[in-house]
Amino acid sequence: MKPSIAIAMSGGVDSTVAAYLLKRQGYHVFGIHFITGYETDTRPISGSAGTHPDAPEALQRIADSLDIRLDVMDIRSEFQTSVVDYFVRTYRSGLTPNPCMVCNPAIKFGSVMAASQRHGAEQFATGHYAAVEKDEKERFHLLRGCDPDKEQSYFLAMLTQEQLARTVFPLAKMTKPDVRRIAEENGVAHLVSIESQDVCFIKKNDYRTFLKQHDAIRSIPGRIVDLGGRVLGEHKGLHRFTIGQRRGINCPAAEPYYVVRIDTAQNRLIVGRKDDLRASECRLEKVNWISSVPAGPIAVDTRVRYRHTATPSIVIPEENRRAIVKFQRPESAITPGQCVVFYRENHVLGGGWIER
Repeated sequence: MKPSIAIAMSGGVDSTVAAYLLKRQGYHVFGIHFITGYETDTRPISGSAGTHPDAPEALQRIADSLDIRLDVMDIRSEFQTSVVDYFVRTYRSGLTPNPCMVCNPAIKFGSVMAASQRHGAEQFATGHYAAVEKDEKERFHLLRGCDPDKEQSYFLAMLTQEQLARTVFPLAKMTKPDVRRIAEENGVAHLVSIESQDVCFIKKNDYRTFLKQHDAIRSIPGRIVDLGGRVLGEHKGLHRFTIGQRRGINCPAAEPYYVVRIDTAQNRLIVGRKDDLRASECRLEKVNWISSVPAGPIAVDTRVRYRHTATPSIVIPEENRRAIVKFQRPESAITPGQCVVFYRENHVLGGGWIER
């Protein structure tokens, strides 16, 4: 008898088709949807934090169409603490946050996966374009999805062996066009919502407005200086900038300026030319090795952000979950607060957070 599987359902086409495929394969499937408090399509949740929330009506129609149970969990408090507060705190410190890299291990494959077990699931599925394999030593490996335009293994690099052991990715061998076609052919395409945005709790990806509306950060003007300390102008708040940014500096010159460093101690924005963004190495903290920690330096392909072509490099593991990455060719806009992810062919070996 096949195991019971809970699938995290958002109302989008990916999780909907993933649920359909699992049921067609003979699994006992039920959906689980989590309420973060930042949804726009959820009926009001009244009462205390323990009150059982309602599912969005559109998502309930999808579950009914698939003939599966839909459980809903309220994680507003934990989502605020683990993801939103982290997002704000990171900007305040002059770093650039990566909330999906925090949300996946802590929320989706943390709290939600644990809740699915309490609800009777033996395994946990999502609509990510990635894959999991188990080797002869009973170790689990994370692999790229087969769709180069959609594969999402980067965002899963902080998952643990325990989490991967319970995880199923039904879309591992599919492309986005495959998924859309299945949705059309099986009469669920008209039920799904539009694609989710980059940061789910920020409307239109306008993080500046989000920070202002939540009184998270005060816009404190300060100096814009070049690498030699020469004052070029004034900024309206460091949270408006990230490493490598060109727009918004507003300092006319023969060659454009780019943000090279953010100095929160002196409230200075430090800018330079495009070549000044290049770095031959970076240091990482809180490194997660998915299968095992290498005994010494290893050759890998490294992505320094999601939309980045992996580049050859050497990773040197250090104590206390730290590492140094030495790039074969200097890389541009290495951004503190972002995640570096290591690959060997299609395998994800792990990742870590770029230090200041």
